[in-house]
Amino acid sequence: GPCTECSCSSGKKTDKNTSNTKKKENGDQSFIPKIFFGTRTHKQISQITRELKRTAYSSVPMTILSSRDYTCIHPVVSSSVGNRNEMCVELLEGKHGKSCLYYHGVHKLSEHHALRSAQRMHHAWDIEDLVSLGKKLHACAYFAARELMVGADIVFCPYNYLLDPQIRESMEINLKGQVVILDEAHNIEDCARESVSYGVTESQLRATREELDFMVNNNIRQKDHEALRAVCCSLT
Repeated sequence: GPCTECSCSSGKKTDKNTSNTKKKENGDQSFIPKIFFGTRTHKQISQITRELKRTAYSSVPMTILSSRDYTCIHPVVSSSVGNRNEMCVELLEGKHGKSCLYYHGVHKLSEHHALRSAQRMHHAWDIEDLVSLGKKLHACAYFAARELMVGADIVFCPYNYLLDPQIRESMEINLKGQVVILDEAHNIEDCARESVSYGVTESQLRATREELDFMVNNNIRQKDHEALRAVCCSLT
């Protein structure tokens, strides 16, 4: 039968739909928003969670969203200097006959009682705590953090997770009706600019132009590729 223990399970969606149906049947119209707390760097998130531990709300359900650069524990992917996102996707899709065993252990981390009992975390935790526990349980910290977002009251993340529409979509972040707090918001302008910017090197442009030359010379969608080649030529 279908897997019911890991994040690839379709059963979780059924559970969510069932709970929503029960709320409607009971006439429960209350909605409790999440708090999305955005910061400029991951280091600042560590400082904020440290302060959260000192408050009366230190035990509320929380999670920290971050990139695979900070949370991947796969020995090959985490030590690679290449694109870790692409390598992760290839493992999840089973390309080259390999898969990620850590991904299938996500449920070990995504359950709050497991997270707390394993390291006696009765207070707010940091991303290093989650990664350390993930290594101990052989479970993916990256996807566990995303799973924890479902039941979290507070979600910590860098600015771009809230500002960049592509990242919001990939992380399944819905800000409608939620509370958004931006720490040191004077940095938002730079982050917004970076979200709609892309950088390429001169060598990449030259390589692209060579490929476009090949396309044009071999009459492969010549009209389209000539326009792109003109852009590359003007930039170089």
